[in-house]
Amino acid sequence: MPYRPPLVAHEYFVADPPELPVRTRGEGGLSAVTSAELVAADGAEVMLKAVTTAEETLVVQVGVAGEGVIRVRLSEDAAARPRSAAAIELVTPGTYSGARAGVAPGEPIVVDAGPLRAEIRLAPWHLRFTDAAGRTLVEQDRGHIDISGRLRTLPFGRSSAGGSAVAYHESFAAAPDEVFTGFGESFTRLDKRGQRPLMWNFDAFGAESQRAYKNVPLYLSSRGYGVLVDSGAPSEFDVCQSTHSVVQLVVPDDVLDYYVIAGPTPPEILDRYDRLTCRPALPPKWAFGTWISSGFCVDSQERVLNRARTIRERGIPCDVLHLDTYWQSDGHWSDLRWDPVNFPEPERMLDELHGMGFKVCLWMNPYVSHLSPAFGPAADAGYFLKNEHGEPYVADCWHGSFPACGIVDLTNPAAVAWFQGLLRDLLRQGVDAFKTDFAEGVPADAVAANGMTGTDLHNVYTLLFNDAVADVTREVNGHSLVWARSSYLGGQRHSAQWNGDTYTSYAAMGSTIRGGLAHGLSGVPFWSHDAGGFTGRPSDDLYVRWTQFGALSPLVRLHGTTTREPWEFPAVEEQAVAALKLRYRLMPYLYSAAVEAAATGAPMMRALCVDFPEDPVAWQADLEYLLGPDLLVAPMTSPEGVRQVYLPRGTWIDYWTGDTLGGGRYITVEKPLDQIPLYVRHGALIPVTDAGDTVTVPEEITLVAFGGGDGTTSVHDEDGVTFAVATRHGDELRVAVTGPKRVTGIEIVPVAGAPARAVLR
Repeated sequence: MPYRPPLVAHEYFVADPPELPVRTRGEGGLSAVTSAELVAADGAEVMLKAVTTAEETLVVQVGVAGEGVIRVRLSEDAAARPRSAAAIELVTPGTYSGARAGVAPGEPIVVDAGPLRAEIRLAPWHLRFTDAAGRTLVEQDRGHIDISGRLRTLPFGRSSAGGSAVAYHESFAAAPDEVFTGFGESFTRLDKRGQRPLMWNFDAFGAESQRAYKNVPLYLSSRGYGVLVDSGAPSEFDVCQSTHSVVQLVVPDDVLDYYVIAGPTPPEILDRYDRLTCRPALPPKWAFGTWISSGFCVDSQERVLNRARTIRERGIPCDVLHLDTYWQSDGHWSDLRWDPVNFPEPERMLDELHGMGFKVCLWMNPYVSHLSPAFGPAADAGYFLKNEHGEPYVADCWHGSFPACGIVDLTNPAAVAWFQGLLRDLLRQGVDAFKTDFAEGVPADAVAANGMTGTDLHNVYTLLFNDAVADVTREVNGHSLVWARSSYLGGQRHSAQWNGDTYTSYAAMGSTIRGGLAHGLSGVPFWSHDAGGFTGRPSDDLYVRWTQFGALSPLVRLHGTTTREPWEFPAVEEQAVAALKLRYRLMPYLYSAAVEAAATGAPMMRALCVDFPEDPVAWQADLEYLLGPDLLVAPMTSPEGVRQVYLPRGTWIDYWTGDTLGGGRYITVEKPLDQIPLYVRHGALIPVTDAGDTVTVPEEITLVAFGGGDGTTSVHDEDGVTFAVATRHGDELRVAVTGPKRVTGIEIVPVAGAPARAVLR
């Protein structure tokens, strides 16, 4: 009897990716570049005419796209562009004054981008990338051929099916100990070796799999380089899965267009990546305070005001109240109109909330229920994506939970203007920001106003969506903050992203940490998650542990399908609020780290490999992170309150006990419910302030010295930059301060060897 696997739950997504065509038996179609001849060289780029095993003639272009960045293109036409470029430009190549393309008879062609060089051999074809000293960083795989003579890895070339070209591909050799990470917000292990990331934005259904809301076709290698693919297509990366020593790329587009980016460290790779795409947008300072949500339940004006008053009465630090779906009438999602019954006077409510020091965020998405009064007029005006018959595409974007929807066609300028007009009215009423939910639902067979297919639009649609909302928010409120669920290449310009609909479990909290670390290594520094988990009600201990994790994340929001209001967890309210108060005390440090992240691209919440790239364990330790340069956070992912924590090289101080711990090893940590495992780099100066109800711009701060040795810190705030330099003189720590902040005290943590006193100079 044949094997029959057990039936398991599986949910089909209305926007599942199309599969690549399969060649029929006996059909050819796999071609590899075998040789090439030089056509032109302009000093920074070479163009070559390539011949393939299928006797095709293709164009190869290799050129400098910035200092330490080399671009490689393979196509039929030198002017070919990725199909997503019809909607949005994802990458903008730069220049480098020292670029050169060296061409000498009989020698390899060398394209020099300073810290990175490409070495091209024409016959047989081979491409190798080295650092300035000639050390190989990565090179094309030379092909794995089995005993039958068949190629078992994808060559530099393209594939056809049914007589048409369907995809380009490339393969890179991988060292046995090489680690690969990035690819966006992937919830699997940080080391992607053995995985097969697909660049297709999904509704992730629990956020514990390789399905991701936010894909970024960028990966970083532990050997000191990165690879970026410029395409909105559903590209696939086989990261040493089918062949242990090869990374294979399949790009179903009109051109293979990729960039190799020099490091050698992750921050250097991300800095160069930002130059190709964009710098991260710094959120307004209030966004770093606590966000408390209504939850996914029916809400009202009275309940919102009572929630706000309760927060202030109980001394819970909070800057933002988020109103989720039910600020609109049930069934009217998302026509962007207040429920007239439950919210009869929204402007008065917003005024009162602002008077209490709250900002207000509203949930929304780019879908309009076909039952909504807004659907008919918008459909008649041509504001929705169409099906193959030219009718509005009505899609099950809610997986059967709520009515099917039309999807706003953001390639249509008139639709964008209409959509932004609805948002502008709300912003002028006093709304401060929007949570841009969903946007992963563009079906592959949809048709856009600009002629794009749903397949080509699917991934980049989220950028159009967030751009439209960010632009009108900036117009009215002077900032571009959106709280986004989906994203793609270059999405770091949307300054707040969260990890979507997680389960409520310790395991889901672990996958959330992994997603945040991978996304940070994909160029997105300002990221968050639903503290407590989203689906269901967390146990008391999980609520505290996840709130502690949230409080020590770049951004923090309490949100779920049930309430996450601290007073609804009376047995542990004190511990949860204490975690939020710790965040507000650390705000000078956190906001300084945020400013640095926006300037450099290095994430706030950073995998250990960001600061310790030479440590192989740092590329694997994916349930802990550095928050800024000096705090090591290891959220408690075990209900028993015990876990293993890896301390990288150096000396670390337990934040709670003052114990001094040597690094380069794992330690077993047991912490009571009111303490998250938290360690401070020995010698750090941590700026802190009094924890208030809201985030402020304090005139006075305190410096906390951990270890009391020589050290420096810079405090970035809206009033400028303050520098502090600490110098050890015997048993005295002397601290010199310059800048707008007034340091009113220096606390010396009582650790072994710390000085007895501190003096301000």
